Amino acid sequence: MPDVRTTAYTRIEKGGRRNALGKYLSGHHVMSAASDWSRFPLGTRFRICSTQEEFIIDDYGTALVGTSTIDLYKPTKLEMKRWGVRNVDIDILQWGSEEQSLKVLGPRAKHQTARRMIASLRKKNVVPASKVASASKEASARPSSSRTLD
Repeated sequence: MPDVRTTAYTRIEKGGRRNALGKYLSGHHVMSAASDWSRFPLGTRFRICSTQEEFIIDDYGTALVGTSTIDLYKPTKLEMKRWGVRNVDIDILQWGSEEQSLKVLGPRAKHQTARRMIASLRKKNVVPASKVASASKEASARPSSSRTLD
């Protein structure tokens, strides 16, 4: 994917050391990144072509909603400042799950950031996996309406 706008953040910023899933931000082999989950869903793995660094989308941020910007986690403030804002080419290694994104965002719908991403995902007709499973159970529980005509 050519010319993707990227910024950088670190743990000393507002969100702290944990990502949207409550796990520690990763600055190791596969690093954490944040995005608008309706553009780059939760779990999306990608590589920056110029540096060969790998990231996974496991976080989101208020300033990212409605944009195609990806915010890259950097372990130190110095690395964050050095990165600044860059447009880079990325290779998508694996697309994340829009359904999983909705599942995580659902309980957070009281927050405007989550509501906006939920609305964008619903415009794409994304249905949370839990609703698909319950609809499937309901359909299999219904008696079949096959009659024989005499």
